[in-house]
Amino acid sequence: MSSESGRPSRPARTPLRSLLFVPGTKTEWLSKAEASGADAAILDLEDAVAEQDKRAALDHVVEAIARHAARAGAPDADGGGSGHDGGGMALFVRINSLDAWSAVEELRAVARPGLAGLVLPKVQSEQEVRTADRLLAWSERDQGLPAGGIALVPLLETAQALRNAHDITAAASRTDYTGALTAPGGDVERALGYRWSPRSTETHALRSRVLLDVRAAGAEHPVSGLWTHIDDLAGLRRFAEQNRSLGYAGMMAIHPSHVPVINEVFSPDAGELARAERLIAAVRAAQAQGAGAVTFEGQMVDEAMAANAQEILRRHRRRGGP
Repeated sequence: MSSESGRPSRPARTPLRSLLFVPGTKTEWLSKAEASGADAAILDLEDAVAEQDKRAALDHVVEAIARHAARAGAPDADGGGSGHDGGGMALFVRINSLDAWSAVEELRAVARPGLAGLVLPKVQSEQEVRTADRLLAWSERDQGLPAGGIALVPLLETAQALRNAHDITAAASRTDYTGALTAPGGDVERALGYRWSPRSTETHALRSRVLLDVRAAGAEHPVSGLWTHIDDLAGLRRFAEQNRSLGYAGMMAIHPSHVPVINEVFSPDAGELARAERLIAAVRAAQAQGAGAVTFEGQMVDEAMAANAQEILRRHRRRGGP
């Protein structure tokens, strides 16, 4: 099925405010991730795991996914999705780059009930996304899972990938969480040569452009990151608020102490929710009287503003809010 834009229709996915990396060798830390309030944990088989430990880490990760599925109630072929439904912490896995056959084996091993999404590192082009999409489709069939239920998060870590953000995101209907990740000393800084500063002004335009690209490609819940200074929560809040203002729906994180700050920034507060409900009511009352616009709390509002308010409420409720 295709949308009006001609792109494949995307399955409804839960917005994720916080996605916390957990080393694949430390799956016992998942309890800490859940206690932090993370919407999702990303079990990492790539950078967080030494080469000689990758096989053992994969075994640990597969066991963790199985435990998570059993705890949540694994779906079967007749219903339910492998993805996150807002009822608890979702599990993602970052595999290694698909340019190695061992990474294909990782994908096939982890694509099972209990997995909400797959994080694909160092993506260069849309062809890699299409390959991962096909592999996930085969795995979903083998496991009796709903087609398209496992999300795919291509990490844009090179200049070429950032330039191709739109085409990479549009290459599959699974890519709802794609976004720009920038950090001091990481792959993106090395690729682009920027000089990182605590105010993150040097990557503001980059994150903004990538957001436009992935939104235009159909990504509904793009996520950004990363903040690597563990004890600088004020800097984290400033960076998160900047990303939220740009239009991102969430952020990836590297430490449990960052999760509460990120969740707060990317959640509407009670005042914002109440105002959204009042605005919708005011517009609907005006429309019932034949008016297209109305003055609401000192501001002229119309159907477009009401639709935005409805989206705020919808996202909140998709996360499990009242």
